[in-house]
Amino acid sequence: MSDTDLIKLYSKQILSLAASIPHQAPLDAPQGEAKVRSPLCGSTVTAALTLDSDQIAEFSQNVKACALGQASASILGKVIIGLDRPTLDQGRAELSAMLKDAGPVPSAPFDGYEVLQPAREFKNRHASILLAFDATIEAFDDAKANA
Repeated sequence: MSDTDLIKLYSKQILSLAASIPHQAPLDAPQGEAKVRSPLCGSTVTAALTLDSDQIAEFSQNVKACALGQASASILGKVIIGLDRPTLDQGRAELSAMLKDAGPVPSAPFDGYEVLQPAREFKNRHASILLAFDATIEAFDDAKANA
């Protein structure tokens, strides 16, 4: 990996997103929780949420990841309230396709992931980028199982 590749990968926009992750305050009474870890890099994301009519009403996340994983959590966190499980599944599938198969940028509300297009070339970072989705989907399923 050249210095130019690293500069492209860790753009100011990615670093800004990583520094401004929303929904970091813990929830008082989450209905569902999940902690997901990337075995490759050790990054973790813990998500907690409450649901209202099968949509996310409250959300909290604790992100211990590289700047790319943090940026991903930031992007997801900005649009998470009001999302349902099918929309989360679609967003995760589209993000995975963008990273792994050179697919298009995910559709709205996940179009903010455009900034992570340079990460396509760094397969070892893909799992960290997907962690926010994985933890949120698992927390969603946990909330439904506890309902």
